[in-house]
Amino acid sequence: MNTLSSLLTETVDGGLGILMSALSGVAAALAVALAMTVYFHLSYRSWRDVVRHGLATLAALVLFAFAAYDMRHAAAAYLGLNPSKPAVEFEIRMPRTMLTAVTDSQIELHTDRNQTLALVDGVSDLGDGRALLRGAVALNHRTADRVLVVNLPGKGIFEFRLRLPAEPHRSQEFGPWHLADRIASPLADTVAPQDSYTIRYRVL
Repeated sequence: MNTLSSLLTETVDGGLGILMSALSGVAAALAVALAMTVYFHLSYRSWRDVVRHGLATLAALVLFAFAAYDMRHAAAAYLGLNPSKPAVEFEIRMPRTMLTAVTDSQIELHTDRNQTLALVDGVSDLGDGRALLRGAVALNHRTADRVLVVNLPGKGIFEFRLRLPAEPHRSQEFGPWHLADRIASPLADTVAPQDSYTIRYRVL
């Protein structure tokens, strides 16, 4: 229910963004039309008039170009076609026994503004009793409040706080490993120590 609610909120926000960009485009087009009309209907054109109205026309054209770009950018982002949207690629180390049912797992990025479902890229055996879970999730909003929640049915819920600024920079290398910030497991007697669950990530 929360996921559906956040999806509806994002849809409304995206629609409003496109509407505001469209209104900006209309206003810019009217400004250009008005400037050109005034310019070509002047009965006198001294060099000062030409410079003044030329600058006004140039400013209107710049405004129109900016509004058109803004509208295109908003529409692309609303449709999920914005290639500039950042994402987090993550790797999580856990005891191998905790990831036996990885196909039933669900990983979400929780923020103070929305929840986003992550994509699982695969699991590999590290050969030391641990397994490595790989995945990625989009960063749809500017916020520093980000928690990656890993839900393994029958195993537990593991929360990892992403230590990133509201507008993180892209990075080529993974950051350092961090311990899980919270573990909630029905297997309290057999769950491994907290330092057995670690995460590292980078911004794409």
